[in-house]
Amino acid sequence: MKKLIFLLAFFLTGSVLLAQTFTNVTISTSNNPNEPSICLNPKNTNIIVAGANINSYYYSSNGGTVWSPRQALTSSTYGVWGDPCIIVDTIGSFYYFHLSNPPSGGHWIDRMVCQKSTNNGVTWSNPGSFTYYDPLKDQDKEWAVVDPRNNNIYVSWTQFDSYGSTALTDSSNILFSKSTDGGLTWVTWGNGLTAKRINKLGGDCIDEDNTVEGAVPTVGPNGEVYVAWAGPKIRNQKFGVFFNKSTNGGQTFMDTNVYVADQPGGWDYLVGGIYRSNGLPITCCDISNSPYRGYIYINWTDSAGANDHDVKFVRSTNGGMAWSTPLRVNNDAPGKEQFFSWMTVDQKNGHIYICYYSREGLTGNATDFYVAKSTNGGTSFTCMKVSSTPFVPTSSTFFGDYTNITAYDGHVRPIWIRLDGTSLSVMTAIMDFTTGTETNNQTIPSTYKLEQNYPNPFNPSTNIAYELPKDGIVTLKIYDAIGKEVVTLVNQYQATGKYSTNWVADKMPSGNYFYRLTAGNYTETKKMSLIK
Repeated sequence: MKKLIFLLAFFLTGSVLLAQTFTNVTISTSNNPNEPSICLNPKNTNIIVAGANINSYYYSSNGGTVWSPRQALTSSTYGVWGDPCIIVDTIGSFYYFHLSNPPSGGHWIDRMVCQKSTNNGVTWSNPGSFTYYDPLKDQDKEWAVVDPRNNNIYVSWTQFDSYGSTALTDSSNILFSKSTDGGLTWVTWGNGLTAKRINKLGGDCIDEDNTVEGAVPTVGPNGEVYVAWAGPKIRNQKFGVFFNKSTNGGQTFMDTNVYVADQPGGWDYLVGGIYRSNGLPITCCDISNSPYRGYIYINWTDSAGANDHDVKFVRSTNGGMAWSTPLRVNNDAPGKEQFFSWMTVDQKNGHIYICYYSREGLTGNATDFYVAKSTNGGTSFTCMKVSSTPFVPTSSTFFGDYTNITAYDGHVRPIWIRLDGTSLSVMTAIMDFTTGTETNNQTIPSTYKLEQNYPNPFNPSTNIAYELPKDGIVTLKIYDAIGKEVVTLVNQYQATGKYSTNWVADKMPSGNYFYRLTAGNYTETKKMSLIK
């Protein structure tokens, strides 16, 4: 298919390194975490849920500063086997998608499993549901998205005739499923199945460049469904990114796929110190009310030469039928590695965020973690180093196949894995580009102030606001009626400004509680009441 070129010119000179420090938070070091996923609730950005291979989950009620201990997700019927994907709907229910490993009555990766939490990730439905089951085939690399107009859930993934097979008769394809009832059941299509194939050109089953993979769905402002994936254009010779879409909520897709761009070197490649790496594409669409509403974006990584992979980005302004020339997002000099990228769009303001590992300015296999930000629909990006210190990975340690990032209303939380010695950690960073810190032409607080929580009495959550006239270390803690500490909501360095945090007390008994703010020499305590 002739490559479609979008005629909009991209400006490559706008990407400059932003010198900024972000608080790094260790979510967990338990159970050798890798391949993480993260999602915040747009209705309450203090509520965040995360997951990691193979069956780990974590939750935070204070914007990611403090996390629950690592919990193990279980599915008694279908089992849990990695590839965590966490999403949230408009009523605050979270969904954890993953591969299967049934303890009986099935085989490894025989279906895609969906488990649901209605209490901010504290507990999950068991055994959950599954999108599709074919006892003769294998299902891998799923991702999901919620349409906020109606809470429909869309899932796409790769089906292997036989995972890892080298037989020429075995192939891989991109499948798609849909739920209209919060993941309880999955729509049966005209073929009598709960999944449909949406790719035209299949791949092999080796799980390398000639396999079709990386199907991450996204939704458009009018209920469109968009999916891109990577695979061979010409088997063993040319690789690229493909695209398909539905304009009726997944009922039908285009018969012909759009070829978006070449992917030099393919999606499966080696990076020094990494067990395995890939450049699978991520698809997003702006459904905010920004000037770029309806724009579709695809991000991936590919090779620029030996030991040199870059983060790439394209966009379409006409529903995916034509695409811009790929933009190199990372702005360092050629010759350094960038890998494992992921993208999200802040659906409050249309800002684009792409996270990735980078070896910019480092030697050997030393690695940092970066986030690139665009406020102009992807015309240019600003690259920010997020990790406090670099780390050195080793090829004997598995990092999984992706990182992840979530954002809403300027609250941005990336998630990644780092290795210190022999210990793996799942990390996030507090990145807030919000008006919550009032500086410059806005009013700067003149004194410390702790507001009365609102609402009060409350059930089950309440907001606590405070003001800081000086930069410094801040702690905000909750105590019960006898003075026992219940939870630390804030414990970090914060700049001058106005802040608000949320406490979810759904697991706490009714009664009186106290919250105490400490900043510099200032300490103040107030009383609040939880009534269930």
